[in-house]
Amino acid sequence: MSGFDGGFERLTRGLARNTSRRSLLSRFGALLVGAAAMPLLPVERASAQSPRVPVPVEDVPGDEGDPTKCDYWRHCAVDGFLCACCGGSATACPPGTEMSPVTWIGTCQNPADGKDYVISYNDCCGKGYCGRCGCNRNEGDRPEYHWYRSNDINWCAGAKSQAYHCSVALVVGQATEAQPEQ
Repeated sequence: MSGFDGGFERLTRGLARNTSRRSLLSRFGALLVGAAAMPLLPVERASAQSPRVPVPVEDVPGDEGDPTKCDYWRHCAVDGFLCACCGGSATACPPGTEMSPVTWIGTCQNPADGKDYVISYNDCCGKGYCGRCGCNRNEGDRPEYHWYRSNDINWCAGAKSQAYHCSVALVVGQATEAQPEQ
């Protein structure tokens, strides 16, 4: 072990000879500030107008059902208040709120045509909780390490306001491959 101790001693003495305390402290402080700001970078980029915000598919065959009910087919992975009960619709945020560009996704089967569709769940942000038509359906929900498929996160992080109001369900497109059994 003396070889390890001797090498470490030479390293620290060389560092002490060539570096002042102020320089070392300033570099360490810059490292801490940089490390603390690192998690904010993707969210900050997402707050700008992003071309990745899903464009809803308008023509979904047999899109019957009541978007104010939890058992509406698009709501298979929703967790929150339905915007259709809060002054908006299944695909549009209520006035005074903005749609978060950061979303979670789910795959729901349309009972009218038996096909699976990819659904983007966007939180509408900018007002306090709506409090009406609360739904918590977890079909296909994944643990937190699959954060893009989890509905347990406040997805308003990319919006101007962190206040959650309600959630919309946008059909992004038809799923092209079979989903594994849950």
